[in-house]
Amino acid sequence: MKSITRPTSTLGLAAMAVALLSFAASAESAFAAAAESAVAENGAAASPERLVHRFVEVRVSPDATRVASVEGDSPAGGTFPDVRDLLIRSVSGGSQRRVALPCGRVAECWPGSLAWTPDGRRLTFTLRTPGSHFYTIYTVARDGSDLQKLLAFGGTLESLKYGRDGTLAMLAVANARKEVGATQAGAPIAGDLDSAPPEQRIATLVAGSLHWASPPDLFVYEYDWRPDGRGFVGTAAPGDGDDNWWTAKLYGFEPETGAPRVIYTPATIRQQLADPSVSPDGRTVVFIGGLMSDFGSTGGDVYSLSLDTGAVVDLTPGIEASATAVGWSCRGDLVVHLLRGAQTQIVDLGPGREPARPRRRWSGSETLRGDAAGSTACPSGIIALVHESFTAPPEIEVGRIGRWHDLTRANTGFVSPARVRSVSWKSEGFDVQGWLLLPKRTSGKIPLITLIHGGPAAAHTPTFSGPGTPWRMLQRGWALFLPNPRGSFGQGERFTTANVRDLGHGDLRDVLAGIDAVEREAPIDDARLGIMGGSYGGFMTMWAVTQTHRFKAGVAAAGISNWQSYYGENGIDEWMLPYFGASVYDDPAVYARSSPINYIRNVRTPTFAYVGERDIECPAPQTQEFWHALKALGVPTSIMIYPGEGHGLREPAHAADAAARTLAWFDKYLR
Repeated sequence: MKSITRPTSTLGLAAMAVALLSFAASAESAFAAAAESAVAENGAAASPERLVHRFVEVRVSPDATRVASVEGDSPAGGTFPDVRDLLIRSVSGGSQRRVALPCGRVAECWPGSLAWTPDGRRLTFTLRTPGSHFYTIYTVARDGSDLQKLLAFGGTLESLKYGRDGTLAMLAVANARKEVGATQAGAPIAGDLDSAPPEQRIATLVAGSLHWASPPDLFVYEYDWRPDGRGFVGTAAPGDGDDNWWTAKLYGFEPETGAPRVIYTPATIRQQLADPSVSPDGRTVVFIGGLMSDFGSTGGDVYSLSLDTGAVVDLTPGIEASATAVGWSCRGDLVVHLLRGAQTQIVDLGPGREPARPRRRWSGSETLRGDAAGSTACPSGIIALVHESFTAPPEIEVGRIGRWHDLTRANTGFVSPARVRSVSWKSEGFDVQGWLLLPKRTSGKIPLITLIHGGPAAAHTPTFSGPGTPWRMLQRGWALFLPNPRGSFGQGERFTTANVRDLGHGDLRDVLAGIDAVEREAPIDDARLGIMGGSYGGFMTMWAVTQTHRFKAGVAAAGISNWQSYYGENGIDEWMLPYFGASVYDDPAVYARSSPINYIRNVRTPTFAYVGERDIECPAPQTQEFWHALKALGVPTSIMIYPGEGHGLREPAHAADAAARTLAWFDKYLR
């Protein structure tokens, strides 16, 4: 259940909200609907819409002279580029070169895991073989020439990292049956389900072959080198990697044998671990700990562990913000990305050994994508990041923190149709925040679509959707409301944990109070309210229409209709214990209390629902069960199950179709 704070090609539960915000209804079956709408609204034939250029990953060279990036245009109807290029640009703003990839410019020929050699002379990267789960490692000179193959591997490879001595490390899954991550399409459910799953292990590249640096019975999620030559530190858990991240511990791995040693066990069931990072002197490892509903959706307090004594310190106790990434500056200070309400901040916590008042180095209403310290060149301190907002499209920026400048102008000319406000309101003792996107021109009272983010441990942050469903809604004169109710990141652990054993109850009251606040600020027509969301947002949509008749239409993507049956159907049931406090077999009542299906006779709201056929996070039977009930009760409904898809639609034609159906649904019931 997930949010994106750093470049990634996976789509998690919170990222479902980003996908919904990024739909572009201008391809395949959606193109006709978009063209027809444009003719009706503008009196002229529609022309193909310009696509938003996305930067999936950026990395500055150690000497601060080059920036490498994986990038491409978002496909019509999708979020992440289907065709991706690897470019190397001069930081001085001069030359740029696209690396000629062996598999060409085709779908799934995806470069990734960029890593510069310590001397900055070569760039190393992984390349996926289209249509498979096999990866190869290549290296090129800093000018993009002299492509060389280092390793062909029968499995997945990611997280390339060079040690100080020039040894290359990575995470590898031999004989992978699917892409890494629970948001990826699941493997077919067939055969011996009790068989041992392939584990992701730390490996180093030695003389052209892999040397395993962690044992075969642990799935390693994240790792970092120990610069003193004493191996690695990483988060890991035994068993199914999709399911067991919520029980991961922090391990040290010995340099010669890879033997694991637990160095930190989460203090409570509601503390998940993310982003382990070893200090430059090798004495300290910092990590983020807190209630997180999905791997990759990172938020919580910052913790420091002494590798000498084992002592653990919470560096940010009681902070009313969520740390989303950590890293180290060139001089050895701890740099942290914080989400604090409507603001993204970069702060400095000094040496990272004891609590310190955060020293703010940058703050703004933007979303930054990259590591906490950026992709950093030392000793210059130059970083490379991707930044964007609701009204500013993504671009790469370089420079020292807070003194950067845009390196690219790939999206120059995009003008958002939105006027943006941050809205705050009180709800049962909580200070709640959200975003209101208004059309630039309004006439009389207008419809409002409320978009619930995924997670629940995630947040709506300022991201640029580009032409697509939200733009068409704004162009129709509709408003969008993006609330961050209790359970979200951005206001500290007390707020994030406030929906534990209460999913759908207090958080829905926060959302409804937010709609009231929005109606006091803007000319909203309360008789024309819609609700939509993906994953947790899909559940909240299903839940909301069982609890109130206030919404006149709903669209639920990859929702959850029955927590009791969901427990045995999904591939990530370990996430439920921190939120429900017990398994469904030990405490069925708490699951029943939040199950939309148990209140299904209350529904009057027409609801369209869709999901991926191979979604292991929110399996298709949950959507089918909800649709079946509405259909049996005579409530207007529709369903689409997209073949071969996982948690989030990656096939452009599928995403475009879902976007067209979403627009048509709201058109029908709100106009």
